[in-house]
Amino acid sequence: MAQSAAPPTVAPDAPLTLPVRAILPWAAFFGILMLILLYFVGAEGGTAAVFSGEGVHEWVHDGRHLLGFPCH
Repeated sequence: MAQSAAPPTVAPDAPLTLPVRAILPWAAFFGILMLILLYFVGAEGGTAAVFSGEGVHEWVHDGRHLLGFPCH
């Protein structure tokens, strides 16, 4: 009397659709995260520094050179 629940079959050439409303919050989150990372790599340790000292600057020092930010 047991019945197996098989998943419905989908045609192999049917495209997988994902609504934009499902992607938008994640895109905004990662966009803001990338802007924060860009700030830390590009501006932290300079005139717009949020944290005092050179800790953040030294931590992202090689990334600054890799991305073309002048730092010394």
